[in-house]
Amino acid sequence: MPAERIVLVGVNHKNTPVEVRERMALTEGYEEPLLRLKNIPGCKECYLLSTCNRVELLLVTNVAQKVEDAVIGFLFGDHVNLDKCRDYLYVYYDDEAAHHLFMVAASLDSMIVGEAQIVGQIKEAYRYAAGLNCTGALLNKLLHKSFSVAKRVRNETGIGTSAVSISYAAVQLAKKIFGGLEDKKVLIVGAGEMAELAAEHLVGQGIAGVVVANRTLSRAVTLAKRLNGKAVALDELTSQLEEVDIVISSTGSTEFVLTKQEVKSIMRLRRNEPLFFIDIAVPRDLDPSLSDLDNVFLYDIDDLTHVVEMNKSERQKEAVKAKRIVDEEAIKFQHWREGMAVAPTIRAMRSKVEMICEEELNRTFAKMPELTEKERKNLEKMTRAIASKVLHDPLQYLKNDDCERSNEKKVYNLRNIFKLKDGKEKEN
Repeated sequence: MPAERIVLVGVNHKNTPVEVRERMALTEGYEEPLLRLKNIPGCKECYLLSTCNRVELLLVTNVAQKVEDAVIGFLFGDHVNLDKCRDYLYVYYDDEAAHHLFMVAASLDSMIVGEAQIVGQIKEAYRYAAGLNCTGALLNKLLHKSFSVAKRVRNETGIGTSAVSISYAAVQLAKKIFGGLEDKKVLIVGAGEMAELAAEHLVGQGIAGVVVANRTLSRAVTLAKRLNGKAVALDELTSQLEEVDIVISSTGSTEFVLTKQEVKSIMRLRRNEPLFFIDIAVPRDLDPSLSDLDNVFLYDIDDLTHVVEMNKSERQKEAVKAKRIVDEEAIKFQHWREGMAVAPTIRAMRSKVEMICEEELNRTFAKMPELTEKERKNLEKMTRAIASKVLHDPLQYLKNDDCERSNEKKVYNLRNIFKLKDGKEKEN
């Protein structure tokens, strides 16, 4: 009987154009596609991950090629010409499949190395698969291992500590200026995408309040509602500076929306409480000479880009450490899986030798009824010792690494030598 294999088939942002990926996004959720996967002939276990940047399927099967072909059809349907399908995907087996999953969970295969979102997405996908009884012993072990790999990478490296987006870099700088953001208020000027992202990061840090100022008040109201803040007209901008601690500006204005003189007058009213400006507009919204004022901190998009590039470099250094952790854990999983592969044969060998010993002991006892209880126990002890020594070398042969013989070949040899039945014994 062919050995069970792990198969991973996937597409991602590296291999597949977005116009292909978006047609593969599983908008109907996980339940229906998982049940379809589960019903593929030869599929014993399955798991499915679907995000905006990747779709990956993990399966356990003993008819790998047939299942692989069926999964490719499942992935692409009639959206992509069959001749082109393999240009857009990657397929990994067994140890390589485990290694790839660990790389994904550790965020080493993401668009932004070190982003923390992916492991949560893997956990959610696993909950669906497990809840539908799509996973079994092998995938349960593999996916739980991926969670521990991700946790180890987070704990032992700094891969997630450096900001690598403009919006997140702005938030990290604000934290450095103020120490903490829990009691701070932010003013969003304009409704640009990066300003909105920065505001969302700040809200995630527990910011005390958000004010949105925009030339079109209705857009300000919409964004303020999303951020649980309040909206004001752009004409109210200067007066709002009295109440806030952080200003993020991203308008399409061709002139400065705030000048040095306007902010200087406000700083007197603020009694020189620190004011942090983030200008992520091009052309710039804020007068560069604002930074000449005491307790005013101004950063423009070039400053933030420089921070991001330095942090990307730092993350790449940490990624080297993270990759080493992934490699170590993949080797551990490989050893566990190899042990699982030979375990039924080890049990069968022991069972057969023990059965032979028991039969011979019973014959001996029948022929020698005069044996005392102590003598019987000594004979039993002796046969157990003989059995252990007989099995020692074959077991070492199975367990030792041997580049010239695969585990499958060694199992085949020993099953022939010991005349064991084909197939795998059930787990106890």
